[in-house]
Amino acid sequence: MTKMPMMFAGHGSPMNAIEDNRYTRGWKEMVKDVPKPKAIISISAHWYTKGTKIMNEDNPKTIYDMYGFPQKLYEIVYSPPGSPALAAEAKRLISKESVFDNSWGIDHGTWSVLVHMYPERDIPVFQISIDALAPPEVHYRIGMELKQFREQGVLLFGTGNIVHNLKLVNWGMGDNGFDWAHRFDAFIKENIMSGNHDNIINYQSLGETAKLAVPITDHFNPILYILGAADKDDKITVYNDSCVMGSLSMTSYLFE
Repeated sequence: MTKMPMMFAGHGSPMNAIEDNRYTRGWKEMVKDVPKPKAIISISAHWYTKGTKIMNEDNPKTIYDMYGFPQKLYEIVYSPPGSPALAAEAKRLISKESVFDNSWGIDHGTWSVLVHMYPERDIPVFQISIDALAPPEVHYRIGMELKQFREQGVLLFGTGNIVHNLKLVNWGMGDNGFDWAHRFDAFIKENIMSGNHDNIINYQSLGETAKLAVPITDHFNPILYILGAADKDDKITVYNDSCVMGSLSMTSYLFE
């Protein structure tokens, strides 16, 4: 079987789930030539836990982990089947201690993007959580351990934002970012494209710029899983290359 592509999506606002804009059109473009996955393993910024947890139920529920948005958003049901067998294989492959946990579900970090990429909801999906206490090297290593799923037609899908600082969001900036946001996003992009993963793992070497861009690691860490599963010969295409509202990056990547 041909090696399956992988994706990282800068998901931004939950409102993208019900809008038609440059970002949602970019997500649709990302999957246009991707073979239909056997299943999707999502590493979402919004399942940020103590320890590593894996969903393994037959029919995961839709989670509405956001507040104060229009009712239309809460009426979306993204209801694909799960994949207990692949979840069990993921648990076996991950050397770090992990547990099955079905207290969560398919959260908006996942469904706000997949509703555009795979609206038929017929591809099995399960999520693996992000251990809030683990260092970057651990997330990268888990990605390496999940890499063999690419040979099975499984899509590894990271969803977060390279730059994500909600405290500094400036709604008046629209499709513009602060200088430091552009600087950090460009640093990560340059090192993804050149394959210098050590620089990304050690992103905190950027000092104050890194602290502003990644005040909490939840939205940044998903890219580390994807990079861990990357091959040197992967062709990398950048989508939605932009910073918005000052302190968010929508930049997304397709590895194939």
